[in-house]
Amino acid sequence: MIEVKGLKKGFSGKTVINGVDAKFEPGKCNLIIGSSGSGKTVLMKCLVGLFEPDSGEICYSGQDFTGMTKEDRKMLRQQIGMLFQGSALFDSMTVEQNIMFPLDMFTHDNYSKKLLRVNQVLERVNLKDVNKKFPAEISGGMKKRVGIARAIVLNPKYLFCDEPNSGLDPQTAILIDKLIKEITLEYNITTLVNTHDMNSVMEIGDHIIYMYQGIKEWEGSNKEIIFSKNKLLNDFIFASEFLQDAKDMRQLEMRGKIDNNRNMDELLK
Repeated sequence: MIEVKGLKKGFSGKTVINGVDAKFEPGKCNLIIGSSGSGKTVLMKCLVGLFEPDSGEICYSGQDFTGMTKEDRKMLRQQIGMLFQGSALFDSMTVEQNIMFPLDMFTHDNYSKKLLRVNQVLERVNLKDVNKKFPAEISGGMKKRVGIARAIVLNPKYLFCDEPNSGLDPQTAILIDKLIKEITLEYNITTLVNTHDMNSVMEIGDHIIYMYQGIKEWEGSNKEIIFSKNKLLNDFIFASEFLQDAKDMRQLEMRGKIDNNRNMDELLK
């Protein structure tokens, strides 16, 4: 679990994160959503230590990350996997070398043991026979899967994904969402996803935080979000008439299920 208490961060006198409290639980896809400038990216960068918060606490499984020494943070980072928005693969390295990079950095395993682990995670993300290919030789969706493989190669307890579906076609985006969800459940990882993709929100949003001007404006699940009466959230998510119609249809569907369950309960009494 990652717990955030009263987190604040500002730049040049301007507050970007203003007193955020949140809990991110293992085995769940925790999504952070919000428009550009809402503070969601700064929040994620504070969580992984790329930015130092001005005040507040960040706790990883009860350990105070903000108060850790440099050496303790280095140890904790071995339990953190990161999927970057543009995959951030090293162009001069092969797929195999990219995935092996964290193993080279944090372990003393021999080459054979590292290669075995590389092949295991490549198989887990449904990529085979691409070890010797360079990033320029594979598709955008494959790059994302290589990025996921690299992020989980050290068996992390925490996985951070920054706009994982950015630049992908809808079908590939669904595949990436499904993969992130499966890995989260399979390894009981605490997964945080920073996203604009509303399909991701609806499909894998076990726990969602909506940020607005540096404040946690709304919190809930993908089942609750369509019934939200928060105007700011609704304006953000259902910006088009098409999405508003989809919301209305989904609400009717959910209410129908609720009514059917109630009717069944009455019959069983």
